[in-house]
Amino acid sequence: MDNGMEAMLETYLYETNSLLDALDELLVNDEKIGDFSSDDVNEIFRSMHTIKGSSAMMEFNSLSTIAHHIEDLFFYIRDKGIESLDPEHKKELFDLMFRSGDYLRSEVQKVEEGSPLSAEAEIDSFANEINAFLKKISNVADESAEEAAPEAPASGEKTAVPGMPDDPDAAAFLHIYLEEGSGMENLYAFMIINALQDAFAFRCYPPDVETNPDTSAEIVENGFYIAFDSQDDVEQAESILKSQAHIRSYEMLENPGKKAEAAAPVVSDTKAQEAPPAKKETPASAGQAAAAPAKAPAAPAKAHAPVKQNLISVNVMKLDSLLDIVGELVITESMVTSAPELNQLSRDSFDNFMKSARQLRKLTDDLQDIAMSLRMVPISGVFQKMNRIVRDMKQKLNKDVRLIIEGENTEMDKNIVDSIQDPIMHIVRNSMDHGIEETEDERIRAGKDPQGTLILAATHTSSEVVITVTDDGYGMDPAKLLAKAAEKGLLTKPAEEYSKKEALNLIMLPGFSTNQTVTEYSGRGVGMDVVKKNIESVGGTFALDSELGSGTTVTMRIPLTLAIMDGMKVTVGKSIFTIPIANIMQSFKITTDEIIYDDYGNEMVARMDSFYPVVRLHRFFNLDTDITSLEEGILLWVEANDRSYCIFVDQLIGEQQVVVKPFPTYLNSFELKNFGINGCTILGDGSISIILDVLGLYGAAVTEK
Repeated sequence: MDNGMEAMLETYLYETNSLLDALDELLVNDEKIGDFSSDDVNEIFRSMHTIKGSSAMMEFNSLSTIAHHIEDLFFYIRDKGIESLDPEHKKELFDLMFRSGDYLRSEVQKVEEGSPLSAEAEIDSFANEINAFLKKISNVADESAEEAAPEAPASGEKTAVPGMPDDPDAAAFLHIYLEEGSGMENLYAFMIINALQDAFAFRCYPPDVETNPDTSAEIVENGFYIAFDSQDDVEQAESILKSQAHIRSYEMLENPGKKAEAAAPVVSDTKAQEAPPAKKETPASAGQAAAAPAKAPAAPAKAHAPVKQNLISVNVMKLDSLLDIVGELVITESMVTSAPELNQLSRDSFDNFMKSARQLRKLTDDLQDIAMSLRMVPISGVFQKMNRIVRDMKQKLNKDVRLIIEGENTEMDKNIVDSIQDPIMHIVRNSMDHGIEETEDERIRAGKDPQGTLILAATHTSSEVVITVTDDGYGMDPAKLLAKAAEKGLLTKPAEEYSKKEALNLIMLPGFSTNQTVTEYSGRGVGMDVVKKNIESVGGTFALDSELGSGTTVTMRIPLTLAIMDGMKVTVGKSIFTIPIANIMQSFKITTDEIIYDDYGNEMVARMDSFYPVVRLHRFFNLDTDITSLEEGILLWVEANDRSYCIFVDQLIGEQQVVVKPFPTYLNSFELKNFGINGCTILGDGSISIILDVLGLYGAAVTEK
């Protein structure tokens, strides 16, 4: 696939997925109300028209065919009015549209994966379902008549008369010629039509320009026509055409069938217009007595044009490259300002240098903030998908549950948002499947509202996003969890020694499941351990809290971005380590009297009425240092997930925002994260500082003791 087609495919996938996401959200919201608004009917019609046309251009027959049938269905509904459907038909329409959206999305996924699209028989089978529903609501026995109803506006489009189309309703036509040798003329014609369709009602000739690649030859030879019922629409459309590419020339033709005396055509050659913008419109008004006010309606069209340039889609790889360069710039700026040669400058020269350095620091900080913000996207896309999950499970499980979404505009790094969708979906499914009570009677007996509640919330802190999934269902019984773990041989100490928190965390062990039966949604042994691992893979932490009879809350703390973090630099001998600020609870010094030992002789210290093990970094990494007494160094109380302990270091250097550098891929086989190493950063003097993974360090240093 050449670069042009690859770029076109990326654009197609982005736009189609966006339309399907919007369709899903629209359907979920309208189903809650129980009805479609006229605006939503028009929105679905336009979306299907766009998907039909763009899929036909890309020759994805299954997508274009199904989108075309849905478009026909909503043409009828738009024509007759949504109020013409009774409540039962509306319910069937919602189910049909959800299944149609799923079908289209599955076909798009096949395109993304490079898999073959659905066979003709499967396409016809689903298309017949749509046609059958259209036949039902239109009460037309003759199938051919039923199929013709949505196509009524297209009657008269196909004409054997050469030249101007035979359209008695048209006030005027725009006859458009494309650039010679542009290739894919029907695609460019469709792009021009698409630019006009949101603002005007019109008809296009040839009528199937967006779906029939064979029209390219006709467009090359004779151009194509756009028919308008209003002269004002023609004049406004002209101003939009001037901003479109690949147009060689166009002319406005009044319809001789509409007026007894046809005006002379006015030809506007977009390539020949070299004059300033003020003169650009004069050819359009020359020779027309009625065209004097042509500039007045052009104003709103000009206001309309810039709106399309407010948003652009950018390849994520380009944003990654930009962020890498900004990171290098931050490191280089730090290296320059901390260069030892500065000590040799005179006082005045040094002051001037530092003044410039402060301005440079401000600019690099601003550039860094902007580069980071480009990758930030709202989490609403993930949250809204949960609406659909809850909707489908409500019907299949026959449970009445309402989903409450809070903080959906919270923004996160694009890569992290993509990574957390599956974990959140798994938690929501678990809550729906065996978190919420099975029946309303069961909830009433427990003194609860008959309707279950599921709350999905996101909030910002300084450096992370906190996502919680809360249900008001059964809750989890620690005793039951301990019994199940004992049955599977997963306990590492006597059951009575487990705290409530430790008992709840047993559910995150691999293969642990309390479900006795396998359902569509759970009970397969792939449970919370996978969710926990996925959250930790993006630097997040995972916590569980539950009250028997009251419900369960799952809390995920996830960094805003994986590229830049706030860290505390510490020294151990001649080495410098960086510990994420988000994991540090407290730093303190102790005396010998405060050190206690467990049964195995391991050092522990007391904090907040609890005892925490001490990890000496110089021993763990086998580093030489003169500071080996706990009284001489510094202890950092750190926490990640449900693990808390203290790290012993020589001294603190200070807090600094650092650029996280991943290790080369050939080091992946060593699984450094399991040994407490998460990455590295380059310091101002060019030296490398290892970034510690607090959770991995606990697993390697504490559990091995």
